[in-house]
Amino acid sequence: MSKKTEELKEKIEKLEEVYETDFEIGDQNVNPLGLDLHNPVFVTSAFLILVFVIGSLIFPDVSNSALTATREWIGETFHWLFLSGGSIFVLFCLLLIVLPVGRIRLGGQDAKPDFSVMSWFSMLFAAGMGIGLMFWSVAEPVGYFTEWFGTPLNIEGGTEEAKRAALGATMYHWGLHPWAIYAVVGLSLAFFTYNKGLPLTIRSSFYPLLGDRVWGPFGHVIDTLAVLATMFGLATSLGFGAQQAAAGLEFLFGIDSGLNTQVAIIIGVTIIALLSVMRGIHGGVRVLSNINLMFAAVLLLFVMIAGGFIAFLANAGTTLTAYAQYILPLSNPVGREDETFYHGWTIFFWAWWISWSPFVGMFIARVSRGRTVRQFVTAVLLVPTLVTVVWMSAFGGAGLNQSMAGVGALADGISDSTLALFQMLENMPFAAITSLLAIVLVLIFFITSSDSGSLVIDSITSGGKTDAPQSQRLFWATFEGIVAGVLLAVGGAAALQALQAGAVSTGLPFLIILLAMCVSLAKGLYHELAILRLSEAQAT
Repeated sequence: MSKKTEELKEKIEKLEEVYETDFEIGDQNVNPLGLDLHNPVFVTSAFLILVFVIGSLIFPDVSNSALTATREWIGETFHWLFLSGGSIFVLFCLLLIVLPVGRIRLGGQDAKPDFSVMSWFSMLFAAGMGIGLMFWSVAEPVGYFTEWFGTPLNIEGGTEEAKRAALGATMYHWGLHPWAIYAVVGLSLAFFTYNKGLPLTIRSSFYPLLGDRVWGPFGHVIDTLAVLATMFGLATSLGFGAQQAAAGLEFLFGIDSGLNTQVAIIIGVTIIALLSVMRGIHGGVRVLSNINLMFAAVLLLFVMIAGGFIAFLANAGTTLTAYAQYILPLSNPVGREDETFYHGWTIFFWAWWISWSPFVGMFIARVSRGRTVRQFVTAVLLVPTLVTVVWMSAFGGAGLNQSMAGVGALADGISDSTLALFQMLENMPFAAITSLLAIVLVLIFFITSSDSGSLVIDSITSGGKTDAPQSQRLFWATFEGIVAGVLLAVGGAAALQALQAGAVSTGLPFLIILLAMCVSLAKGLYHELAILRLSEAQAT
């Protein structure tokens, strides 16, 4: 062995020693229920969630008032931090695509992807914002256009410019920014787990900054916050999904859409989600995600054609150009006059995406081994954004066209956001069939969200294990359904709003965590790049 080769080998070994750690995932301490309770995150998270649910049910108005006040205070005080943070995440991800670190492969240079490109993409998209796109794709742009939700940049509603602003603002909320947030968390978890051998849990992302201290109390706090944010975000989203599905059933079949129907939907979907959890990612989430992608493509194609393909192309052009036109003004936190829209919606969405980031990011990480950093960020950031442009142009554009033409219920604006999608489909051929397909889509998105969420929470609360007892995954999937169902059935709207405000309130601490995560990830990636370059030099 030459002297140069020996020197390179010593350098590689020295670099690799940086991530040698004595972390303890712990032996399984399985109780009679089959739950791995060794990690304090499990007990703490379950206890806090239970306390919150009971408190919300007993004192729904008090809980709602307190959390809403907290949400408003965060929005008023830290609005600049949310907007600036969102822009930083987008720029950070775009840099990862073009910088040399982009060629690093998750799991090592010889790692192979676990899933096909189509299955991988369908899973990350279904977990990321499936229910949300179904719920808001018509309601949000039409609401902005008719001033029901406030107007972006105080543009007068009901005009051509209002249509452009509505499509541009909707894309701003559902485009690059949320997926950049997900990409930061997902890439951090995947990299530190598959390349550095650390547990698949949020705290691992901070090892370059904190070292072995991440395995102590500080790490427990990070993971507990991640579980709380995930559960709150899921329960609220499942509540929205149940409300929309129930509204669709009433719209189609005259079935009462009240709490009984909503709870019945949650129970039925939770049972199916439990079966999916038992089958695991390959046999459960992957299969359902592929089915949903096919159904979503059919519904999307139908709306594009039935709403007029030329009109769709025009709306797509408007959406893209309006997104480019308004992305900078909407990202500006200084001197804004549209406070009702800005604080009521943009800050809410940013905090919402951040509170969801542990859930979506960890799930994306679990299915992304074998992809390069460049492939990962491109797929997670750019591809879903382009798909969202198409989706919003079709559904939101059709709703806006009907509203502007005075056609159907949307001519008068949004009376009920849960019905907006069905009211748009009502004015197209085969309305009963397409509405039924939309309900099925919502339910399957419902199942995949619950399924993937339980897998993620299970991993966090077991200290990063991916093979924790199956009963533990079933516990969390059941708990998600119980939280959503009980809040809808007993607490009503006030409790659900309290939970939604709670999810938003978790956004501020996680925003700070995400900003630190960017620094930690950059340090880790450049460390890995140095090892890769030395290894290549040694090989030659």
